[in-house]
Amino acid sequence: MTVKKKKVVDENEKRNALIESFSEFKEFKHMDKSTTIRVLEDVFRAMLKKKYGSDEHFDVIVNSEKGDVEIWHTRTIVPDDDQEALVDGNNISLSDARKIETDFEVGEELSEFVKFDDFGRRAILAARQTLMQRIMELEKDNLFKKYKDRIGELINGEVYQVFRREILVLDDEGNELLLPQAEQIMGDFYKKGDSVRAVVARVDMMNNKPKIIVSRTSPLFLERLLELEVPEIFEGTITIKKIVRLPGERAKVAVESFDDKVDPVGACVGVKGARIHGIVRELRNESIDVINHTSNTQLFITRALNPAKITNIVFDHDKKYAEVYLKPDQISLAIGKNGQNIKLAARLSGYEIDMFRDAEEGDFDVDLEEFSDEIETWVINQLKKIGCDTAKTALELGKEELVRRTDLEEETIEDVLRILKAEFE
Repeated sequence: MTVKKKKVVDENEKRNALIESFSEFKEFKHMDKSTTIRVLEDVFRAMLKKKYGSDEHFDVIVNSEKGDVEIWHTRTIVPDDDQEALVDGNNISLSDARKIETDFEVGEELSEFVKFDDFGRRAILAARQTLMQRIMELEKDNLFKKYKDRIGELINGEVYQVFRREILVLDDEGNELLLPQAEQIMGDFYKKGDSVRAVVARVDMMNNKPKIIVSRTSPLFLERLLELEVPEIFEGTITIKKIVRLPGERAKVAVESFDDKVDPVGACVGVKGARIHGIVRELRNESIDVINHTSNTQLFITRALNPAKITNIVFDHDKKYAEVYLKPDQISLAIGKNGQNIKLAARLSGYEIDMFRDAEEGDFDVDLEEFSDEIETWVINQLKKIGCDTAKTALELGKEELVRRTDLEEETIEDVLRILKAEFE
């Protein structure tokens, strides 16, 4: 069947508000060409259904390169006296068809260009608004899906605005990312225009808008940095078994090598610490302990508590519990500053760890720092000012002398001495 087309409108007539704005839509960052075309077709077909009751005999042609949209209405030519057929808007009389082109015959199909002016100004503006809304929704969905697939990935961004509880960061494409205060390392300080590195932590939909959270405190952030600095990890020769962190303070990394010739700890640290130093600076001088992973739980906990020397470990594997015995001079090393070492060792091994002094040790003393969970730090500092660094030195001075030498109240001194005595009992 022959289908003839007659364009009865000048090219400039289709450059109305809707088409002129098409160039804006096709520039959206996360919209592929096929999706843009599909959305445009849907919007125009909705206009056709509203005006004509159906879009069945209409062709919507989108030229995504030029930013043009054309609509053609295909009608069948019927005899002039077929009044029943002419009631259908998808048919045209022979005489009307021959006004367009003289050689038309009954049964042929005629495609006419539909003027956008025929829809009316109000319909055009409504379509433009619908089009913008649809594409904006797709933009949000595509951005959500894109970053959902990038969780755990390292990103570089630029600080756009600093708020009290979070920082607004823009990625390379201008997408907005949020770095909350809780995801910042202690000591992080940024101002507008600064570059920032972080890892994509999670992506949420808030009020139909993707909320992309990035983190510098996540163990994944340290893992990605290690992959950048240590080629053996990136290549798969060395694998990271587990990372635990106290962001900005201390971290422990368990690594394992699949090649007997490659020392995983040495490879991660580098010659004279060359590889690890850059990461430490990025993490605001966070101390990083790299540990050789092993399936031997006793050896693994021993390595995790380094630099302390362990005398013995007694396990309750069912309860994931370990009693670690050390000589008194190793206790403070095992605990670490503010209990960091033992906390991270417990998290790394998955065992609850309790420390005990070696029973074979006769005369021993305990550093006051070990009582930081029971005695407030400012009280310990007051005792240290007068030379009481250990429990025994404080006990030997006695209550009266401690009251006289320090600014502490008698009741506080009594509580301290009670705690110290209980330790030796």
